[in-house]
Amino acid sequence: MQHTIKALDNIIQLVGNTPLVKLNKIVEGFQGDFYAKVEALNPGHSSKDRIALHIIEEAERKGLLSKGDTIIETTSGNTGFSIAMVSIIKGYECILAVSSKSSPDKIDMLRAMGAKVYVCPAHVSADDPRSYYQVAKRLHEETKGSIYINQYFNELNTEAHYKSTGPEIWEQTAGQITHLVACSGTGGTISGTARYLKEMNPKIRIIGVDAYGSVLKKYHETGEFDTNEIYPYRIEGLGKNLIPSATDFEVIDEFIKVSDEESAHTARDISKTEGIFAGYTCGAVMQAIKQLNSTGAFPKSSKVVAIFPDHGSRYMSKIYSDSWMEAQGFLNNSKVEETPKVQVVR
Repeated sequence: MQHTIKALDNIIQLVGNTPLVKLNKIVEGFQGDFYAKVEALNPGHSSKDRIALHIIEEAERKGLLSKGDTIIETTSGNTGFSIAMVSIIKGYECILAVSSKSSPDKIDMLRAMGAKVYVCPAHVSADDPRSYYQVAKRLHEETKGSIYINQYFNELNTEAHYKSTGPEIWEQTAGQITHLVACSGTGGTISGTARYLKEMNPKIRIIGVDAYGSVLKKYHETGEFDTNEIYPYRIEGLGKNLIPSATDFEVIDEFIKVSDEESAHTARDISKTEGIFAGYTCGAVMQAIKQLNSTGAFPKSSKVVAIFPDHGSRYMSKIYSDSWMEAQGFLNNSKVEETPKVQVVR
């Protein structure tokens, strides 16, 4: 009798259904139970696989894409990687406008996946012709047979997480989740997930994580887009210098800001305490939880889910590089020996 080979047809069939992992050492002494939704275990190593696949398949369904067409997107790196991966499987060209703030690791990964990459200056206004938003729009206008994903202003970004991440978390926690803590960049992940969870239980508290230098927290609290809030910061894929329509501010209860330095150290702490090789935004969301815990925000009965968006391998030349950390002023005397030194045997 011949046995059936148990194999997937292609890599994108692995998108979604990421595990929920209980956090232990890094939350020692905290009130409540804490869990990480480990999105690095998507095949493209981030939560952005979900939106890339959903948006592209919706475009196919609507007849907007044919084999050999070109997909164009604005990205800090993760969405670009996911789009490049899906494009390979489905037979599309891929052009990406990337922020210069993106790590060299991310840019090299995009090129390795066959994408054509345009690196654009990070610290210019969104309407500057050099910004990655405007460059992507121009490339779309110039490229025949192309679509522009435009994740910041694409409702399908939010819908992807409403249909996948939200239901997964609800099922994995058996409906016991009391808090969701997630970073907000485009806002698709937190908004779609929150929209589903709030429908299931309106009492679930949704906490967005923002960066110092970003406008999101103040806009949520006041409705004001304050350009005085904008200044350069180092965390990738978190915060914004514009207001993305993919963000549903009504389903988010509050925002908390975290610093570049503390988020970087906390990412390294996650890796060393939980064995989860955490990306920069994972450090940001965990740092937010630490800050919230210090204010007594979590009762003992809390079941807190943190979305860990991506993998530490994308930041080897940044937060996992002692020389980069030192150049940013992030390694003071007490932190210099944080990473074990390599011993060379001669």
